[in-house]
Amino acid sequence: QVQLEESGGGLVQAGASLRASCEVSVGSGSSFSDYSLAWFREAPGKSELREREFVAAINWNGGQTLYGDSVKGRFTISRNDAKATVSLLMTNLSSGDTAVYYCAASRSKLFSDAPLWYDYWGQGTLVTVSS
Repeated sequence: QVQLEESGGGLVQAGASLRASCEVSVGSGSSFSDYSLAWFREAPGKSELREREFVAAINWNGGQTLYGDSVKGRFTISRNDAKATVSLLMTNLSSGDTAVYYCAASRSKLFSDAPLWYDYWGQGTLVTVSS
């Protein structure tokens, strides 16, 4: 059983930076490097998994990343295999970035920008950007 727990959300002003982190606990028989990882976000008023907006993804060894168009150049995804964590550094935040941010893991070593690709999800962390 894979469990994910996000942290690092909060209230910041427009233009500020914030780092969200996600601790990933994998069950016996697998390792952290077996999974590709991603961040999605859900704007207020949305509730369905398929409505979550793709933010960023990273493949199993960190050698490849992918970003959504709205965050490209501002957000950076990274993974730390020793700590079994995936992080999202968010810079130059704006009110449009206000959302609940979820980390997700896929049993595939390849990533995707589709929510349904991912098998495990955290509970989310709220990021609020005031203008």
